[in-house]
Amino acid sequence: MYNMTEHNALDIAADFINTTAKHIFLTGKAGTGKTTFLKTLGERTHKSFLIVAPTGIAALNAGGVTIHSQFQLPLGTYLPTKQLPDTSAALGNFYTSEILARRHPISSVRRQVLRTIDLLIIDEVSMLRADLLDAIDYRLRSIRGNHNKSFGGVQVLMIGDLYQLPPIVKDYEWNHLNTYYPSAYFFESLALKRDGFVQIELDKIFRQSDNRFISLLNNLRENRVTHEDIDLLNAHYRSKQEIEQIKGIITITTHNHKADDINRFELNRLPGKVRKYEALVEGDFPESIYPISASLELKVGAQIMFIKNDTGHEARYYNGKLAEVVELPDDGIVVKMADQDELYKIKRYEWENKRYKINERTREIEEEVIGTFAQYPIKLAWAVTVHKSQGLTFDAAIIDVEGAFASGQVYVALSRLRSIDGLVLRSLIHPGAISNDQKVVEFSANKLSHSALIQQLEVQQAQYVRELLTSCFDLGPLLKELQYKFNPKEEQVELDSEEMQNPLHTIQLALKENEKYTAPFTAQLLDHLAQQNLEKLMMRYQSGAQYFSELLEKQVKLLLKHIEQVKLLDRKKGYLNDLQELHQLMHKKLEELEKTSVVIEGILKKQPIVVDKNLSVRTQVGSWMDEAKEQVRKEPGKWKSSTKSLSKKSTAKGESVLETVRLFKQNKSIEEIARLRELKVGTIEDHLMKAVVEEKMDITDWLTTEEIEVISKAWQDAPESGTKHIYELLGERYTYGKIRAVKALKFSKAK
Repeated sequence: MYNMTEHNALDIAADFINTTAKHIFLTGKAGTGKTTFLKTLGERTHKSFLIVAPTGIAALNAGGVTIHSQFQLPLGTYLPTKQLPDTSAALGNFYTSEILARRHPISSVRRQVLRTIDLLIIDEVSMLRADLLDAIDYRLRSIRGNHNKSFGGVQVLMIGDLYQLPPIVKDYEWNHLNTYYPSAYFFESLALKRDGFVQIELDKIFRQSDNRFISLLNNLRENRVTHEDIDLLNAHYRSKQEIEQIKGIITITTHNHKADDINRFELNRLPGKVRKYEALVEGDFPESIYPISASLELKVGAQIMFIKNDTGHEARYYNGKLAEVVELPDDGIVVKMADQDELYKIKRYEWENKRYKINERTREIEEEVIGTFAQYPIKLAWAVTVHKSQGLTFDAAIIDVEGAFASGQVYVALSRLRSIDGLVLRSLIHPGAISNDQKVVEFSANKLSHSALIQQLEVQQAQYVRELLTSCFDLGPLLKELQYKFNPKEEQVELDSEEMQNPLHTIQLALKENEKYTAPFTAQLLDHLAQQNLEKLMMRYQSGAQYFSELLEKQVKLLLKHIEQVKLLDRKKGYLNDLQELHQLMHKKLEELEKTSVVIEGILKKQPIVVDKNLSVRTQVGSWMDEAKEQVRKEPGKWKSSTKSLSKKSTAKGESVLETVRLFKQNKSIEEIARLRELKVGTIEDHLMKAVVEEKMDITDWLTTEEIEVISKAWQDAPESGTKHIYELLGERYTYGKIRAVKALKFSKAK
């Protein structure tokens, strides 16, 4: 059994991830190791995962991507209803699941990634609003075709500290959100309330060792501040004249303009010329996610702070370490570390903007670097805001929280310090300025005790084993995919060769024929489980896994050959994407069959789960693809057909636009129309653009008012730009078709 102490809370969190499907909120006070756990999770789990965060900076720090980019969500407020209220529609930045499906189709690459994952990690979840979490839930249920489980059956790990800065919600947004949510915090999400989650708190504090200070910070978190606490804090108040004599420490203040004013004032006081260092930006790295200013202005004598940990073996600096600039050569910046006489030459650090994609040969998720930002990892550090101090550690700091405007600001500022001995207060602290949101305090107080947490783990492990045994041999999702996308009764894809249609029909028949065996076989497995006959269970499982793996392997090889054939055809991109998505599902099922026995045996025997990263299906799929390519290469050129011979009967351009509009008005998404009409998504968007310009439909049937305003402003600010520039300027949030449509309607007519 587990001995749940503050020293093994991280192990318990890892057990919940690896041996259950339960959603998890991993929290803890500042300095308890949440970030370290995230960085090392890849070594501790057998599950396929991706990392997202609410903001670009948070995503960079976590080594992931933003929620909006991965799930292709529009900016605005998600309402968990089908129809927008009349009052919200006028404001223009609200959307529903129906609007997501119709106006914001998700790309095939992202669909494949989201169908592959077992675990979604959301970092800095304290900033995440409940409505955005429910938008993620809708996307995953829709993409994975699993509407019975929250997040489409994906386990969600949420990491953060609710006592940090809260989510931002504007008054007019809350006027609509309060119909669905008691508060804006993520834990009010309807998806989480439906299936529940477990809260695991890390208790061991690594940042502070001062017991007086730890006790005071705990009281701050839980709204239990005493007069003694206030007196202890205010004993560190210093007058303006006294503070002016203090050198070499940083000021933490509440507002950006205060921090900027202090840094600019102190820099101007220094003698000598300003030296500028410009960032080196390559590829796709939007300004909105710059981790630091692209233009760094310094003088000799400037007080700076590192914003990254040193990745070298000497670990000369850490995030929040202060130093003084002593030289400004062309090839680096020479500094003297605080409290040290030794000089150190800083080199540029390179941040990477990534996206997730599927490796074509292994079919596994991998990161692709799409842009880089290289700059010296420092910033002027006479002052920093409370918000930007999150995650930093200081030996000493001047705290100026007069005018604190958000709950938790005082706690965040104070918890940056290692010890109260390093505290200097610029203004006295009053009890009214340090309260935390009572909803957060009440929510945090409801966490399970240590013993209850262990009991919950064992219950969830038993349920997880049953779910694995039930789902592993279920062919229903594959048959559903074949029925939905490749039903011959639907007018979706017309191939002029019956031979080319046969592979999908053969696959469907093979799966359908064997589906009748899955229910009784699963019942046998569950019976062995109920009788706790592990030996029989594993023997029977291995036998079934071998049979179904051989069945699926044969179908995958047929599918891969068909994919290679279709690659030689014209105007089949939508159909090809559908085939790739089917391949991804079949590959995922093969992986499940191979590794589930290891997972189940590890859980039942209470042993570590060690899944070979080089599963045989991962190593073999590349050779299967090569075989398929070689087979198609050796065949006659019968697959190479002209666009004309493979296209449907020619349709006049005007009629084609009207047909697209007709389908769109039937509430079909752009992706669905593209599949039905065997055209590219871009072509469908071009049809909609023409329909808008020719007044055959209103642009608000396609774009929200907010989208129109945002895109219009971008064109107004850069009227001579090309569509690609506007697309990049807007952070790739809007499709080329939408950008062209707004320009055509708003500007072409004006001319």
